[in-house]
Amino acid sequence: MDDQTVSKPGFARVALLAAFLLALVHQYLFYGKMPGISYPIFVVLFYAFMFYFGKEKLRKHNWFSYMWMGSVFLLSLTYALFGNWFFFGLNYLVIPALILLHMTYMLSYRLPSWSGFGLIGAALEHFFPQSLRHWNTAVKLLRRSQGGVSNERKQVLIRIVIGLLISLPLLLIVTSLLSTADGVFNRLLTELPGYFDNISFGEWITRALWIILLGLGMFGFVWGFVDSKSYIQTYPPGGLDTLTVQDVNEPEEESIGVDDPIIITTVLAVINAVYMLFVSVQFSYLFGAWEGVLPDGKTYADYARSGFFELILVTALNFVILLLSLLAVRKAGGGLKRVIQILLYILVLCSMVMLYSAYSRLTLYEEAYGYTYIRFLVHAFMIFLGLLLVLAAVRIIRAEFPLLKCYIVLGLLSYVLMNYIGMDHIIARQNIQRYAASGTLDANYLTGLSADVVPELIEFSRQENGILDEALRNRLSERVRPLRNWPSFNVANFREQRELKDYFEKGVVH
Repeated sequence: MDDQTVSKPGFARVALLAAFLLALVHQYLFYGKMPGISYPIFVVLFYAFMFYFGKEKLRKHNWFSYMWMGSVFLLSLTYALFGNWFFFGLNYLVIPALILLHMTYMLSYRLPSWSGFGLIGAALEHFFPQSLRHWNTAVKLLRRSQGGVSNERKQVLIRIVIGLLISLPLLLIVTSLLSTADGVFNRLLTELPGYFDNISFGEWITRALWIILLGLGMFGFVWGFVDSKSYIQTYPPGGLDTLTVQDVNEPEEESIGVDDPIIITTVLAVINAVYMLFVSVQFSYLFGAWEGVLPDGKTYADYARSGFFELILVTALNFVILLLSLLAVRKAGGGLKRVIQILLYILVLCSMVMLYSAYSRLTLYEEAYGYTYIRFLVHAFMIFLGLLLVLAAVRIIRAEFPLLKCYIVLGLLSYVLMNYIGMDHIIARQNIQRYAASGTLDANYLTGLSADVVPELIEFSRQENGILDEALRNRLSERVRPLRNWPSFNVANFREQRELKDYFEKGVVH
């Protein structure tokens, strides 16, 4: 057994027991149930489990760690507050990944930095080899606890088994006599097997496997931090002494890579020339499109549709070029460094113009065809990409600016904001305003939004003489179900049930 486990076998057993208890809670909260209030409850319990049993390896919290942990909790809380199906599914992947990265940063022996990609490698190391190697530790702990049973207790257990075997034939004789003596007792014995018909042994086997595997997994995960095995490669015996004289004295050839300052300067000069020509053409009608001045032969729909995705792809490509060019700035010196910085600012400016052009095209397209999840998310992505470009522009002039760390903070906060901004509310509101202006409404799409917007849809239908009543009534019959278990409680679904029942059962008044 590992030294850490041998030195603290009692603490290890407590951790193993806590892992199985947490797994028991997990199967109770989630087996056969949709996530709801159960999700944030389990996240809190899991954090308490990890931080308590990993306290000897726990790094000191800072603002970045608290921000990360708060974001995880806010994201888990969305399962209890909102009904948006997109984030409901996406957070199934995002939240565990964020927890894994956070635990690795706080507990790993490798002390990875947030601003480096080593954190991802350390997280994968702890999730797989470090965790799996301690499944064997759990088995050894269980065997050791069994070996601790004294011979006296074993003799007692043997005698109990012998007593049960002797009692079995006596029990058959006694129950036979009693059932003959009393008809009610006989009927009870006859009906007794029927009570077990409702018990699914397959379900209990699944629950048991759930608890065992998850309990072993959580113990292995926490103990992988407590008792880590280093997988970092080191120099072979002899170290630098094994190098030959030729290896030491021979000068290294200068490597040429994509971050070479001269290569980057050439690429930026060529590509910026094309971009500046494109931007000059865009300015000739970009702002005029809002005033009815469009390119020849183009309708609003054609203008909005043409070139939109191409502009997004080009802007994303520019962002990659920008990041590679920032590496070249550190290698360049003197006048060449200044030239690269100027070219990078031109690239950022052209990229912002392209983003604005794509943004305006999408806005026109939405006015013509309506507002949807995909179009809203593309809008948000363009704004996010613009903010990334702004941060990169700061990094151009300030070499000490922590760009990657700022990107992590911006990305995490932006994702949390997207969960809480009320995407369904905005889409419903914009489509309702579009109906007021044009008289066009996609009722099926509107009533297919999540439970978050049902109160707004009811109010809109009431004001418009029941325009959505049929679809809402179908929603009431198809989706509304009584709350079967508290772990699945969700505020949006609860409000949907209440509002729809009040609207139809108390009488629709227009």
